[in-house]
Amino acid sequence: MRRLFAPIGATVLVLLAAACAGEYDGPHAVPPTAGAEALFGMRAAQLAEGWRAAPGAARWRTGFVPLQDLTVVSGDAGFTDETKQAFMAGWYRSEAPLPGNGGGHGAIVFADGQRMEVPLVGAAEAYGVLDQGDPPPCHPTAGSPPPAGAGPDGTTSTTSPQVCTALTVTGVRLGTVPLRTSRGEATVPAYLFTVRELKAPVARVAVAPSAIAEAPAASMPAEQSPSWLRSASGLSHIDGATLEYLLGLGACDVDVKPLFVEYDDAVVVGGTARTEGDVCTDQLVIKTVTVTLAKPLGDRVVLDAGTGQPLSLTPALSAQRGLPPTNPPTAD
Repeated sequence: MRRLFAPIGATVLVLLAAACAGEYDGPHAVPPTAGAEALFGMRAAQLAEGWRAAPGAARWRTGFVPLQDLTVVSGDAGFTDETKQAFMAGWYRSEAPLPGNGGGHGAIVFADGQRMEVPLVGAAEAYGVLDQGDPPPCHPTAGSPPPAGAGPDGTTSTTSPQVCTALTVTGVRLGTVPLRTSRGEATVPAYLFTVRELKAPVARVAVAPSAIAEAPAASMPAEQSPSWLRSASGLSHIDGATLEYLLGLGACDVDVKPLFVEYDDAVVVGGTARTEGDVCTDQLVIKTVTVTLAKPLGDRVVLDAGTGQPLSLTPALSAQRGLPPTNPPTAD
């Protein structure tokens, strides 16, 4: 069963025939709305079938396939611009003892109640992945006293101020965190790092790499992606049947419209846009769009209509927007 987002009228057959004849192959051409929706529906059906037949699909249904970064910040962390950048860059220092032995075993609990026993890494190994190095040296910010050697007018180097804040870990404990997976939202063992500069802990999934499976690669349709199709680059928020995702656009794209087709086991998302003007800068613009499904997403895969690959939830983007996960992490 599928649901196509947009009514398709009787004129679709004429538009579809024109599209298949190559009328819409120009670099800036966009087909009429109904034609785009019909072609999108055909491509979505091909992608969904390719996904179902993908090699390794069994691990999608039975393994642990994360669809979210393994570092998660919960609740209202109270980010400032400086601490947000430190979180995104992985700038940490630790004042807490970090046990280096293996973490033993734990259990992942999936949305349907099924449990999966998994080996865990130790806290030191988890922190080693979390910590991506030190921030750059600090530079004077606007309004700071001029350093020694500055000119008589107070001018110094033209180097722009840089953020040089690191996040200070003061404690760690083993708990759980909600995480988007191929089997819906699961409760996953994680180390919860208390950070002095944040109001909420930073969680790092504790599951050993040997127990983490990769998503299978789906086959692509023989036809190339049409020039009018705009691909999705990730999911930014999921709330029941509300799906928020990111479209990749050109700098001169206007009249952006999200499109999706949903099935019992998959949702295919993308969009259309009209390119305005003959000269445009070559840059990628990311736009957030929102659609409402017929029923909650649950454990259905979300596929990008451009590449056919599953989309992940991006916690870094959620953190920038101040969005908490569905449930906060819990300590054992």
